[in-house]
Amino acid sequence: MVGTGKGAENGVLIKDAKSLETLHKVQAIVFDKTGTLTKGQPSVTDVLSINGLNDNDMLSLVASAESRSEHPLGQAILNEAKKRNLRVSEPRRFEALAGHGIRARVDGKDILVGTSKLMEDNKIYTQKAIVDDKSKRLYDAGKTLMFVAIDGKTESVIGVADTLKENSSQVIKDLQGLGLEAIMMTGDNERTAKSIASQLGIKRVMANVLPADKAAVIKELQSEGKSVSMVGDGINDAPALTQADIGMAIGTGTDVAIEASDITLVSGDLKGVLIAIRLSKSTMKNIKQNLFWAFAYNAALIPVGAGVLYPFYGVLLDPIVAAGAMSISTVTVVLNALRLNRFR
Repeated sequence: MVGTGKGAENGVLIKDAKSLETLHKVQAIVFDKTGTLTKGQPSVTDVLSINGLNDNDMLSLVASAESRSEHPLGQAILNEAKKRNLRVSEPRRFEALAGHGIRARVDGKDILVGTSKLMEDNKIYTQKAIVDDKSKRLYDAGKTLMFVAIDGKTESVIGVADTLKENSSQVIKDLQGLGLEAIMMTGDNERTAKSIASQLGIKRVMANVLPADKAAVIKELQSEGKSVSMVGDGINDAPALTQADIGMAIGTGTDVAIEASDITLVSGDLKGVLIAIRLSKSTMKNIKQNLFWAFAYNAALIPVGAGVLYPFYGVLLDPIVAAGAMSISTVTVVLNALRLNRFR
């Protein structure tokens, strides 16, 4: 009770006692990237033309195609188009391709926006050398790339960056200091993912992970014999949060993720992960102290109450003294538990 109460005071909502008791055993913590390690508010930083199409004309078409998208990257393009006061029209057709991008028809043109794999799968990655040359510096800078094809021809590469949360690096460092392995999971390509991970000090990266595969990644880590916690915020994180030994949801994320998790970090601050783990360790330490003293106390006094000293010393325990001793035992345990109120 004291442990879960202290968690709530510190913005960490723990659903049940089992979650608090299990968390201290966790060996690896998997972080979803977007919205968890980053602010989840990406913005367009670069628009690189491949065939000389005017940047604003191209951005207007892409923003129109993305106007029905709910993905943060699509919203970033829409925001950039609005910032430039560009025309955004309603697409005639729209299809979201989970984990890959979108397909739409705008002003009589077929627009495809998404990953390089999406381009390759549709056999329209026609100018690979030029595209690779233009995108290399964006990859190296750790930016997420969106490739744009118009009428079956690659026309542009858009660089999008999402800033890291203020405490991300320090939290990762502190978790590693506790002997825990921090792992980043993202749908980004490996080069971009590793660039971001290096900024955070994360050594193990799961890149190119499709939304439907997140739970499988957690299961794979568990098959290595690890007790795994997952930290996420989106709808597509829910299966992974359920699969993990302990799921932690960012309170500023979706209701589905919060419902699927065991612990909710109300403010979205990643310090909550550290608070939850330290609180779990402190609570379990307190429980072990209580069990030790309760057993030791009773192991010593029950034989006395049964008269083990009577043949030797003629000592019998008065019922009133026995009742008092029992009360002292209970009060001692309660007072020790209340020491958790000093947790900071």
